[in-house]
Amino acid sequence: MGTLEDAIYLEKYNDIKKILEDEPSLIDEKNEEGVCMALLAAKTGNLKIVKYIVEYSRASMNIHDDFHRGMLHYAAMSGNVEVCRYLVERVGLSPLEGDNNLTTPIDIAYSNRFLPLREYFEKEIGTTYNNLYRNPIRTGFFPDPSVVRVGEDYYMVNSSFIYFPCIPVSHSKDLVHWKIIGYAITNPEWAALDELEGGRGYWAPDISYYDGRFYITATYRMNDTGNVYRKQIIVSSEDPAGPYSKPAIIDEDGIDPSLFTDDDGKRYMLLNRGARILPLNREATRQTGEAVLLYYGDNKRAPEGPHLLKKDGFYYLFEAEGGTGPGHRITVSRSRELFGRYEPCPYNPIMRQTDETAPIQRCGHGKPVMTQDGQWYMVYLCGRKLGDGYSILGRETALDPITWTKDGWPIVNNLDGPSTLQIKPELPETIWEETYNDDFKEKYLSNDWLFPRSPEMDGIDIKLSFLKMKGSRYDLCSPHARNILLRRQQHFKFEIECKMRMPKIYPGQDAGVTCYYDENTFLKFGLFATNEEQPRLLVGVREYVDGYRDGSFIEVNQKEKYIYFKIEVNNLQRVFNVSFDGVKYTKVDVLSNVYYLCDEGLKKGKRFTGAMVGMYAYAGDFANEYAATHGMTKADTTYVEFDYFNYKPL
Repeated sequence: MGTLEDAIYLEKYNDIKKILEDEPSLIDEKNEEGVCMALLAAKTGNLKIVKYIVEYSRASMNIHDDFHRGMLHYAAMSGNVEVCRYLVERVGLSPLEGDNNLTTPIDIAYSNRFLPLREYFEKEIGTTYNNLYRNPIRTGFFPDPSVVRVGEDYYMVNSSFIYFPCIPVSHSKDLVHWKIIGYAITNPEWAALDELEGGRGYWAPDISYYDGRFYITATYRMNDTGNVYRKQIIVSSEDPAGPYSKPAIIDEDGIDPSLFTDDDGKRYMLLNRGARILPLNREATRQTGEAVLLYYGDNKRAPEGPHLLKKDGFYYLFEAEGGTGPGHRITVSRSRELFGRYEPCPYNPIMRQTDETAPIQRCGHGKPVMTQDGQWYMVYLCGRKLGDGYSILGRETALDPITWTKDGWPIVNNLDGPSTLQIKPELPETIWEETYNDDFKEKYLSNDWLFPRSPEMDGIDIKLSFLKMKGSRYDLCSPHARNILLRRQQHFKFEIECKMRMPKIYPGQDAGVTCYYDENTFLKFGLFATNEEQPRLLVGVREYVDGYRDGSFIEVNQKEKYIYFKIEVNNLQRVFNVSFDGVKYTKVDVLSNVYYLCDEGLKKGKRFTGAMVGMYAYAGDFANEYAATHGMTKADTTYVEFDYFNYKPL
């Protein structure tokens, strides 16, 4: 008779039935690839076998493989419409459930050109495949979203922490495709980032619109070195792209501020803990009274991120609760009066991920927005993890529809938690594509580039299609390091390629590309000058996890004109390659687990951001001393030129 796996592969119904009648527990066994028998049965596309497994075996219908693919994923691989119909209509499985790569059953039907199956799935979900969008809508380091609509345009802000420029402002026409158009703070003196540790800086901003001006408020989080380490800032501008006004300081402790203007024109700020409210002057530059608590929250744990919405005679109070881990959620309460008693929603939490194995997790910190034609959506925070729970992309931004119940309560995505694929809003589509490559031919840096803290005034220059970077006096492990140029890592699988002119670097210096989290955890893939009278040039990898450790190095011919760095990324693995002609590459090193580039990679300081990639140059004081004793100018030792930096999603 053979094994159960053999019987499934050969589609021998009677053998399957006999084996499971004798040993029912075999249905839960896994093959050598870790796939359980019920999933293998679904992949056969044999309706008779699948019905027997569902209705007579001990198999659970919420089983998944190690990649979070379920019964419908495997059935979709067969292309069999009737099996998929049975699993959708009789078992209740969704063609929009995503695996760890956010691949859904309808994706499988589309990519394999199973046209009848795709048409069935489209009929089931009520729209065409091309009319779907995928969460997260903003991948990588885009945490704590807040959105506002003005006319037919949508604007979003996200936390930036110690990165400069501060608080990105993005624009969209369709709520799905976004482009950074400016920043709330672009003056280094106003930013006040120089002394801040990683993870501090500008937290949880909110954007609103009042009387012809855009207002952005955020928490300015200082180091833990005094009695006061949290203040609130407010900036404003007639143009959403800026420039914005000098930050007004509100000396009220708390985090996650938002602004609310009532029908009578009175203006307020909301802050945690719970939802405290305090009055502001009309210009939102000064606090005019004490803060009072409106409502602590429904979950009673870590209530934050308060937002007020007035609709149909109610004040709706949205809060993020449960902490920013797996218990994160959105709750809502309401009152007929602003300072009245708030009643919690009977459907709370209105957004939460309850499936601990699903790819999209820790969903919360949301703000509602209404489209110009009356649709409602929630823009909210989420996160995705790899392996043993490492969130290398940081916290991201997702979007799901809001519906209002007959008794006047908002619920998100029918209380089903975050969606992987969702029907697009009925809005004009934004026409632009994400750009990942930069050859530095423009006069200014694109808005995708960021600095950890403010760069030096002469730290970066663009000339003749080269980015000229001044080497920092301090190494990347110091909060005083400057001129490090970074962009967000937005994918689990990608590669970067960077071309650098072979620099004149001297003992103790190095320059190249970096995979960066903060000053406590990063890696360098660069050109290193040995600390010798006649320094040798080595290309290799150095990891920093609260201290340096060296990887592999190879010696470089100093007569080479250019050096090309390439890093191939597959989840937590990094493969490092070098070339001197841009064609033939040599593998230098492989790191199998760069866990330290994740929020969870080190228990030190505040870690709320996400992995970054970019370019750096380190000069150090030793190199300056060497220059002085060898008749060179300081400038000879401190500038590096980059021709391009390309980021390619895979």
